[in-house]
Amino acid sequence: MAVKEFIGEFNFNMDSKGRVTLPARYREQLGEGFHVTKGYDRCLSVYDKENWEIFRDKLLSYPSTNAAARMLQRSFLAGVEEPVPDKQGKILLSQPHRAYAGLVKEVVIIGVGNHIEIWAKEAWDAYSSGDGLSLEEAAERLDALETGLNR
Repeated sequence: MAVKEFIGEFNFNMDSKGRVTLPARYREQLGEGFHVTKGYDRCLSVYDKENWEIFRDKLLSYPSTNAAARMLQRSFLAGVEEPVPDKQGKILLSQPHRAYAGLVKEVVIIGVGNHIEIWAKEAWDAYSSGDGLSLEEAAERLDALETGLNR
């Protein structure tokens, strides 16, 4: 099986019923049986079957006696959905998912390697404009983490 890599950024409008078009290149890679769940930073995460199983297994490897583990397991697993695209490649996003991510009309769909994220355009614009951590700060923190791990 070929390695799947989700990359790129696409802008779409969500219709009044909560349907959004997935880019054709992503649909091909997702195949059948993909999963949508809450993501970090108030976006939605979309995983193909293989990457979902890796993500799910990692979540389930955490001990249920740990409060943080239970919180992550509940947040990611309780609301997971398996939408089926229509002939135009549109998927229906549930009302709870739309509310969580603040999706109203304009959405940005990005590939982040092993999964796809669906963002409200305003939230993505704020995030990607540097309102949070800059690229340089992120790189410095990861370098420091990696240095600490390699000691």
